[in-house]
Amino acid sequence: MNGADTAWIIVATALVLFMTLPGLALFYGGLVRARNVLSVFMHCYAIACLMSILWLAFGYSIAFGEGDALWGGLGKMFLLGVTADDLTGTLPEVLFFAFQMTFAIITPALIVGAYVERVGFGFVLLFSGLWMLLCYAPVVHWVWGGGLLADGGLFGDTGVKDFAGGIVVHETAGIAALLIAVFLGPRRNRTTPPHNPGYVMIGAAMLWVGWFGFNGGSQLAADGGAAMALTVTHISAATASLTWALWEKIKYGKASLVGIVTGTIAGLASITPASGFVGPVEALIIGAIAGILCQEAVNLVRNALNIDDTLDVFAVHGVGGIFGTIMIAAFGAGSWAAQLGSLAIVGVFTLIVTVVLIKLVGLVTPLRVDAEAEMNGLDLSAHGERAYDMKS
Repeated sequence: MNGADTAWIIVATALVLFMTLPGLALFYGGLVRARNVLSVFMHCYAIACLMSILWLAFGYSIAFGEGDALWGGLGKMFLLGVTADDLTGTLPEVLFFAFQMTFAIITPALIVGAYVERVGFGFVLLFSGLWMLLCYAPVVHWVWGGGLLADGGLFGDTGVKDFAGGIVVHETAGIAALLIAVFLGPRRNRTTPPHNPGYVMIGAAMLWVGWFGFNGGSQLAADGGAAMALTVTHISAATASLTWALWEKIKYGKASLVGIVTGTIAGLASITPASGFVGPVEALIIGAIAGILCQEAVNLVRNALNIDDTLDVFAVHGVGGIFGTIMIAAFGAGSWAAQLGSLAIVGVFTLIVTVVLIKLVGLVTPLRVDAEAEMNGLDLSAHGERAYDMKS
């Protein structure tokens, strides 16, 4: 065990949990109407709790167990046989488990943004749990667990390069979000602006800080690679924030607070897969393109495709993660075959698993609340609470 590596990953684990609670909760909560803000908080909080238990029970074993190329098996269920002295690299295995658990929390939590204001709470929990185990965990094994898409797998000695989750986290969550939005259908009123842009900014700022643990921690060591990952993460986020705001100003005449912080998230998602393979100049390029590309993707999904992916999960996270994964090959840090092939394989797998789960879970619990519950807001109808005294 290396003490410095262990200390850093303990901090990084806390930072990645901080991204979901309270970062993502505030970011998403501020974007919805006032009568739905508590439901968003509830979704993020309940998902964090449920994924933690499921990751312990089965998820970690499926992702990082010693199985075959497709899945890790169930040999490490409930961390049976794992002690405080067992190591993964230079880290205690229980710490590696905890760090990866925070990724398993935020990935299904990202999907929340697609279905807010109209989804059934039972569906959220049942779908998220099954999706994490049957979609996310196998993809983790393929990419990070030495499985199908890793070095020595389907693409030979040069496996896919995905440092912190452009494919594993952002592509899977983005595609699942888009599909749920299609099955749900649009909200009955799509024109209401975010009820609290201040929450959105605070949540985005927390996500930005937490992302240093997300990307920097993925080095799994306290060394120069972690420092570079942290640095390029910041550069991409800052650049994408500015290009989003500039593009918004050019197109609409004003640069908004919600816009600039959404650009931040686009830059963070785009640099995530590449953060261990590029330097500051490449990060500047990735961020500059991401701020415009993801904004145009928002317009495409909303207006051209007329899909109510409410908080633009696919356009920001999905497109950003896919773009960053491709840029690894463009900058010569990975092979085109492995990068594009892995995107295609994971994309098709995610689509199939997500559609099947939507259909199956929908047989058990309603996908969408009724019109009256949607009109009154999910805070009151699903949870019996209101965030504010005034009606909105």
